[in-house]
Amino acid sequence: MGWSGWCLAFSVIFCGFPWAVLNADLPPPCDSDIYCKGDLLHQVQLAKLFNDDKHFVDMDLRNSSEVVLREFTTLNTSEGGRVPKEKLKQFVETYFNPPGTEFEPWNPPDWHENPSILKNISDSNLRNFAVELHALWKSLGRKIKDEVRIHPDLHSQIFVPNAVIVPGGRFREFYYWDSYWVINGLLLSEMKDTARGMIENFLYMVERFGLIPNGGRVYYLRRSQPPFLTLMMDSYMEKYKNLTFLRNSIDILEKEYDFWMTNRSVTVNLQGKIHTLNRYHVPVDGPRPESYSDDYELAENLTSDSRQSLWTELKAAAESGWDFSSRWYNGSSTELKDTRTSLVIPVDLNAILCRVERTLAKFYQELGMPEKETRFRSALDARHQAIQTVLWDEDWGIWLDFNRDTQTRNPNFYPTNLAPLWAACYSNPGLVDKVVSYLENSKALSYKNGIPTSLTNSGQQWDFPNAWPPLQHIVIEGLAISGSTRAQDLAFSLAQNWVRSNYAAYREYKAMFEKYNVEGDGKPGGGGEYEVQLGFGWTNGVIFQLLDKYGSRLTSDCAHYPTISLPLLIISLFIIM
Repeated sequence: MGWSGWCLAFSVIFCGFPWAVLNADLPPPCDSDIYCKGDLLHQVQLAKLFNDDKHFVDMDLRNSSEVVLREFTTLNTSEGGRVPKEKLKQFVETYFNPPGTEFEPWNPPDWHENPSILKNISDSNLRNFAVELHALWKSLGRKIKDEVRIHPDLHSQIFVPNAVIVPGGRFREFYYWDSYWVINGLLLSEMKDTARGMIENFLYMVERFGLIPNGGRVYYLRRSQPPFLTLMMDSYMEKYKNLTFLRNSIDILEKEYDFWMTNRSVTVNLQGKIHTLNRYHVPVDGPRPESYSDDYELAENLTSDSRQSLWTELKAAAESGWDFSSRWYNGSSTELKDTRTSLVIPVDLNAILCRVERTLAKFYQELGMPEKETRFRSALDARHQAIQTVLWDEDWGIWLDFNRDTQTRNPNFYPTNLAPLWAACYSNPGLVDKVVSYLENSKALSYKNGIPTSLTNSGQQWDFPNAWPPLQHIVIEGLAISGSTRAQDLAFSLAQNWVRSNYAAYREYKAMFEKYNVEGDGKPGGGGEYEVQLGFGWTNGVIFQLLDKYGSRLTSDCAHYPTISLPLLIISLFIIM
């Protein structure tokens, strides 16, 4: 092994930052004829050997890819080009290991029993709840074996030098935007080294691939997820003020920003001015490997061009993190096959990038780099104007997704409509009251278990009746930092509802879930391509952040009532009278 190989393997201990040696020859984005494309993938996934397509593409090879493909070609030829299901099953059992064998036992060394956040939680039930959630980090920790680095062709797992906290369940690897809330939770659990290690892994990804993939598998390499890396660094810097770490990382943070501006930006000509905003867009053909049979069957009756177009749009929806939702459907369609994600300029993506631009300007100011600071101050000003011109709707009193094809805004409710409040991406304080009124006048506050992801029951998981932890936090934090007492009171009410419903579900099921149902008694969410997953990284992180902010006021009493918007309250009183 050469010096660069040893440095990569032991970078954290001996060689400084792991991205210091990433100029070595590295594999290109996934061209694997096993994990990303090819007849073996096609036949195995359509045979439905497993309940979840992701199971197969997470399996390690027992032999080299060349041997496996040669043996499959021989088998396939002998069977006339279509291997029977039973023989496919035998082939997979012979040449593949079960998912999860690429990890080694690992216990976070920086975990300790009594982080200081526990002292600030007044309710004893919620304090005990926090103790148990704090312990869950250990069960979600994963360290990738060095074998994956040495023989990457045997694995779909992407090697990273530091251990990670995974979401849980079928999600056996890191996921990009999940990790923002995970890292915030780890910082509150005083797990400084684990949090920094995860940030270093993401910096490593940008250096190696030019972007951070959706998740830690080679089949995710052509798509990213909402760009939270700079905000992860901001969370770390707020707590630890490590300017050396920032200085060594700042070029990589800017490189990721440039990826989004180069590959995911579009222009809109509105009110006589051209504005640059961002969208999700993954121009890669073929079904998603981890959901191959679903994508293939969905497009089965379409023309060849229409199939490829649909598959790129489904990947773009996966890049958004909202896979899937009626939010991405074309026009008034109610069918997944009419997904047109790339036509949409999403409020939340542009709010995130607005916050990224502000944060990068702040970082460059702290590092004494005025020219770079000026670049991002200018980008921030342009983003403010573009968001207000293109996405703000005065009639609705809220920001709305914009469709580039129809040149219209989507009037439907999504929690992300409030994302510019969370990003502080507005200049007129008077907008805050309009946004609060919008929220109060919607039906979104009618549910005691959280804010629904939409008010459309499409059967997709990023729609009604599901409520997702990151969306709750974006709304709550946006209201809380707005400076409006009215908004701050609503933020506390929403935080109280969410913590109570999560606590009640945990007490019932002894588990934390990726999503919850806003109806009924707080059961886990459903719908979409797979069963609800438990664990769960970002759910735990959001609860920790709410307990940190409101721990002295929150209660565990589950005999609570839904937050009711003012119009609904008036109607209810009229009916009673």
